[in-house]
Amino acid sequence: MRPTPDRRFVISTLAAGLAACGRAGARRATRSGPFDAARVSKGFPAIAARAGPAVFAAGLMNPADTQSWFSRGEQALPMAGLTALPTAAAALAEVDAGRLKLGERITITAMDLSAPYSVIDQAWPTPPERHATEMPAIDLISLALQADDNTAADAVMKRLGGPGAVTAWLRQVGIKEMRVDRYAREVAQNISGMEPFRPQWKDETAWIAARDTVPAAAREMAMNAYLADPRDTTTVRAAVQMLYLLSLGELLSAASTRLLLTLMATSRTGANRLAAGLPAGAALAQKPASTRTDLGLTPAANDVGIVTFKDGRRIIMAGFLAGSTATQAQRDRLFADAARLFTRSLGEAD
Repeated sequence: MRPTPDRRFVISTLAAGLAACGRAGARRATRSGPFDAARVSKGFPAIAARAGPAVFAAGLMNPADTQSWFSRGEQALPMAGLTALPTAAAALAEVDAGRLKLGERITITAMDLSAPYSVIDQAWPTPPERHATEMPAIDLISLALQADDNTAADAVMKRLGGPGAVTAWLRQVGIKEMRVDRYAREVAQNISGMEPFRPQWKDETAWIAARDTVPAAAREMAMNAYLADPRDTTTVRAAVQMLYLLSLGELLSAASTRLLLTLMATSRTGANRLAAGLPAGAALAQKPASTRTDLGLTPAANDVGIVTFKDGRRIIMAGFLAGSTATQAQRDRLFADAARLFTRSLGEAD
C-alpha cells in the first residue's frame, strides 16, 4: 500500500507559493514604519478579557527594527500542533546539512499512526496492522504544516530522532523558551486521560468512542493537567523569536527558508483566526493549531505568522489561547480582532 494523500495539492501549492515568496522577497527593502504600541496596549485588554476564564496571550514584532509588544509574553503555554513548526524547521535544517533529502521515502507502519486528525490515517486500510507505506519527507512535512496531520508530524519527528532532537535543534539556534517533549500521539492520549494510542483508533469515530469510555471527571482532570504541564510549551516571546529568525534567514538556508514560508503561506487551516483580521491583499505565512474540544473545554488554540502587507511592510503576530470554554466562533474572533488591532496600529498599512 502506498497512499499519497494530497500529492497534487502539495505540488500545486508549492509552485504557487514559491512564486509568491519570490515576489515578497522583492518587496523586502520597502519601508516598514513602527507600530503604535500604546494603541495596542490600550486596545488588547478588552479583547483578552472576552477570553475569560481562559488566558489569551499575544505578541507583535516589527522585524525591520525589532520593536516588539507582548501580553503575557513570558508565560509558558501549550503549543498543541504548533510543535509541527519547529519539527519542520529542524527537518529542513537536516536537509541543509545533507543528512536528509526532501525526496527520501520514510516508512510508516501501523504502529506509527497517530490520533486524528490525519489524512494518512483516513487513507489507511482496515485492519490497519497488515499494512505499511513509504512517503517522501517533503510530503510528510507539507501535511504536518498545511493540514495539521498528526501522523505526518510524528513520522518526521521520528526520522529526526524524536522530540528531544527537535528541542536540541531549538537550543542550537538560540530559542530557549520553546520545548518539544512528546509525539502528537502521546499528547492526544494524555489530554484525554486515555491509554496509549492503538492503530484501531485511527478513524475519528473510533477514537472518540474510545475517548468517551474514560469517565468525564478523569478527562477533565487530564485536560487541566495538560494546561499545567511544562512539556510541549512555548512562551509567546519564543514563538515570535522563531518567526523573526526565520524571516531573517538565520534559521535555514535561503532555499529551505523559502520552502518553509511557502508551506506556511498555503496552510489549509486557520482562515478564521489571524487571517480574518487582516486587510485585503495582505499575505500571511502562518501556523495555526488547536487541541480537540471536550466537555466544553478547549485546552489550547494558537496561531502565529508573518504578515506581508500590499505596501511591502511586514509584521510578526502571535496569539495563544489556553483553557477556553468559548465556542469555536468566539475563539476565532479573538484572534481576528487581535490581528485587526495589530494592523491598525501600523497606521496606513494595507
